[in-house]
Amino acid sequence: MERTTCCVVGGGPAGMMLGLLLARAGVEVTVLEKHKDFLRDFRGDTVHPSTLRLLDELGLGERFARLPARRLDLVRAHIGDTVVTLSDLRRIPGPHKYIAMVPQWDFLDLLASAAAEEPSFTLRMRTAVTGLLTEGGRVTGVRYEDADGATGEIRADLTVACDGRDSLVRELAGLRPEFFDVPMDVWQVKVPARPDGAKEGAIFFRAKGGQFAATTDRGEYYQTSYLIKKGTDQELRANGIEWFRDRLGDLFGWDEELTGAIGSWDDVKLLDVTMGRLRRWYRPGLLCIGDSAHIMSPTGGVGVNLAVQDAVAAGRILAGPLLNGSACVHDLERVQKRRLLPAAVVQRSQIAEHEAVLRPALDGRLDSDRLPAPMRLLRRVPALRTVTGYLGGIGIRPEHAPAFARG
Repeated sequence: MERTTCCVVGGGPAGMMLGLLLARAGVEVTVLEKHKDFLRDFRGDTVHPSTLRLLDELGLGERFARLPARRLDLVRAHIGDTVVTLSDLRRIPGPHKYIAMVPQWDFLDLLASAAAEEPSFTLRMRTAVTGLLTEGGRVTGVRYEDADGATGEIRADLTVACDGRDSLVRELAGLRPEFFDVPMDVWQVKVPARPDGAKEGAIFFRAKGGQFAATTDRGEYYQTSYLIKKGTDQELRANGIEWFRDRLGDLFGWDEELTGAIGSWDDVKLLDVTMGRLRRWYRPGLLCIGDSAHIMSPTGGVGVNLAVQDAVAAGRILAGPLLNGSACVHDLERVQKRRLLPAAVVQRSQIAEHEAVLRPALDGRLDSDRLPAPMRLLRRVPALRTVTGYLGGIGIRPEHAPAFARG
């Protein structure tokens, strides 16, 4: 039977960051990722200012700067014929006054390569967790199946669930989130951009005639999230793909040449939006962080940033106890206490945005003449846009790299 000190399940932003930090502390850590690589579409591609500063502290800023990236310092919404600036990052504190739009696979490859330089780090791709090992109510490791169908077990002093919103580890551990009501699901689709077309910024939102969508300018294409009322996916797909092309073209002003690239409904991926939070993020021998602990709405694109911040707090709090073999439930509780407030504040903000903006937009009650109060306030008091930029870009209780991990 294999053995490690910390088994991290999931090679996303939280898992790879935690693996890197613990390895730099000298903790023996094994990260299990069920896919063969990090190349997957429609993952969070926003790296926020607090994460950019963290990369600098880890000595990875120069490597990150070499990745293909676009910068976002203003976020705007087009509500009917009215343009509202939702946030302005140009005056927030710190060296990075923008959000970097970087393919998540590049970001994860960067973390993986840095972690691989540490002798106590192991990354195992195409290794899917199938069960938990337990003794006397304590989680003592995992069962897994590799790419060849071979099964095995890894014993660990601590198992950390970083396997996302549909966390299998969370379910196996008997931890059940409390779910919040959400008004929407999301269709995700790519639309090619004209090389010579006018760019409206890295990301922009559109609301018009009962429609709401956000699109990110990725250079060669627009990565677009189109909101639909919760639970209406199958009903709306019955209208045919031409119906969707027409609606998307009308919303963004895209002609048939662009929308025609959406060949069929197979090109439109459904994100079944859920949102919730665990009351308790841990049990003896196991900790949940990131979306495994708090399932975020895609609203605001802050899930990646929160997951990374969770990992930094966990790495700082747990490295010492893991090294000396004294990690206990109290240490896991400290992680939750540190990160609960930021997660709860963001989720409360997302719920408020759902009710003030998204639900009215999908019901056809949002237009230039009926802007919600927060948007009217942002138009009247421009300084508030920096406040929203700070809250979105840096957030409540940002984390710094621990001394043992700095590059």
